[in-house]
Amino acid sequence: MFDQEEFERWIAQADYTLKSAENDLNSNFYSWACFKAQQAAEYAVKALLFGLGIMAYGHSIKKLLDVLSRETAEVTVPEELFDSARLLDRHYIPPRYPDAYIEGAPYEYYGEKDAIEAINAAKRIIDFVRGVTDGLR
Repeated sequence: MFDQEEFERWIAQADYTLKSAENDLNSNFYSWACFKAQQAAEYAVKALLFGLGIMAYGHSIKKLLDVLSRETAEVTVPEELFDSARLLDRHYIPPRYPDAYIEGAPYEYYGEKDAIEAINAAKRIIDFVRGVTDGLR
């Protein structure tokens, strides 16, 4: 039984956060766009897991996809999605902590290309989640 209500709570937050990441990209806040893209994808994968009744712990999208692959026979996660997850997981801590880099502020290490790449990776994951849930309803 798929928990549509719980899925909708989490996927709505994923969509909202992705829009915020796009706004940050358009305002040249590239580090925040990268972090929010990671968050949006994390929310989306958690939406699917919670919808399926599977507990989701942690913040690593790659690890959450591992759980999805291991716990569900009906969902096959493509290897390209793991690539997107690994890319996004690298943006979980460094954009937020001034001591993440040896010197300078985190925002100095991010550019437009990084933000576009992260947002596109998040969109791939969100689209995958929506595709899976379309098949479950």
